[in-house]
This record gives sequence, C-alpha cells and structure tokens, in this order.
Amino acid sequence: MKIWTVANQKGGVGKTTTTVSLGGILAAQGKKVLLIDTDPHASLTYYFGIDSEDLEVSVYDIFIRGSNMASEEILQALCPSTVENLDILPATMAIATLDRSMGNRSGMGLILKKALAKISDYYDYAILDCPPVLGVLMVNALAASERILIPVQTEFLALKGLDRMMRTMTLMQSSHSKQYQYTIVPTMYDKRTKASLEAYKSLVESYKDKVWPGVIPVDTKFRDASLAQQVPVQFCPKSRGVYAYRSLLEHIGELERGNNE
Repeated sequence: MKIWTVANQKGGVGKTTTTVSLGGILAAQGKKVLLIDTDPHASLTYYFGIDSEDLEVSVYDIFIRGSNMASEEILQALCPSTVENLDILPATMAIATLDRSMGNRSGMGLILKKALAKISDYYDYAILDCPPVLGVLMVNALAASERILIPVQTEFLALKGLDRMMRTMTLMQSSHSKQYQYTIVPTMYDKRTKASLEAYKSLVESYKDKVWPGVIPVDTKFRDASLAQQVPVQFCPKSRGVYAYRSLLEHIGELERGNNE
C-alpha cells in the first residue's frame, strides 16, 4: 500500500480537494483507495456526507487504543463511500484533544503508521488529509507517509505557510532519520491575476524541481462537486480541474518510477 499525506500549515489551500480528487481518480482506475481524515474539522468526513457526531468508531479510536486494535477492528471503523473502491476513515472533533491528552506519550508519533501496516494488504493507496496545525495528528500523518503532497495557493500569504511546512519537514526528517519525498502543488491558480503569476514564479525560483510544473486552476466545479458530495472525477469528469489532477497523478507516477530505477 502506498501512503501519501496531503499537508500544509495553512488552511484553505486545497488539501481536502486534492485528497478527494486524487483518491477519486485512483478509484476510477480500479485501485483500492482509503482516504483518512486526521483534521478535527472533519472536512473530508463531511465531504462524503458522513456525520462525525453519529460515528461509533473513528480515527480517534486508533489513537486511543493504538497497537491493541486488530486489523479487523480497524476495517470495521471504515466507512464506504458512494464511489466503488473508495473507503473513508472518518474523523471526529474528539481528535482535537489528542495533543493535550497524549502529546507527551512515548511512541505517539508512530501510532497511525503501525495501524496502517495492519491493513496494508487491503488497499493499494492510502491518502491522508492533514490539519493545518503541527501536533500529534500531523506528526503521525507525516511519519506514516511515503510521499508528501503540499498544496500551496498561488498567493503570497500562502507562501508563508509553505515556509513553516518546510521547517516542520526538516525537523521530522532529523528526528526520524527519514528523507521525505515531497511535491509542491500550486493550487487555485488564476492566470488572469498578477498575484497568481508572481506567486507561481516565486515558488519555482525557491523550490525548483520540487514544484509540480503544472497548476490546479480555480474551478467552481470543485465547489459544486462538494455540494453534491461526489468526488470531482464522478461529478465533472471533463472539467479543467479534474484534468489538472489527472496530470498531477501522472507526474507523481513518473517520479516514483524514477525513484525505483
């Protein structure tokens, strides 16, 4: 099972949209995909019409029970989506308490990684949607992942969030002796505005080949898909936004094939 984490220490940059778009495309290609919500706001959970208040089991239970949770119990915590091959591990507001209640506990940063290892035979991909705050949840998501996708809105305030994210990854790499593979994904790009053009130029100058050479454009179809509680590839398969995410997926595939050669 390949594990990707979608993360940035700034909200509103397109993390959930990126998660559901890539997950939907992979599922449409016949891959078994698990989307994991690690954000207390539960945007990914609500996207699929799952009411976090009604859940008996969620990602919170994995953190609380840790290694005591068997693979069958983890699988029972998953919610099927309306998309074939696509399941959700939902979040509840309770995970907002984890930093306070468990943040200093030894081994806390590897709970999610160990849990996913127990169900790795059931899925081809797991994609984690991260909160914008550095804490137990983000640390777990980064530690579990093989590739980090960093959506960055093409405007200058968002570039500051990227700076914080890069510092976090440097700290994580040092503490885990792990070199992260990451791709910066320019999002909400509007070629009509100088702000988008300048922000994209700054991204490429600062991070060079770590920036995906494409862009995710501003596309109102994403909002409509969310309202309909459908993944974009299902709701608007021919939209420019879906086309862009298909291109991103191809790019990631090329990177991974290059790393394996």
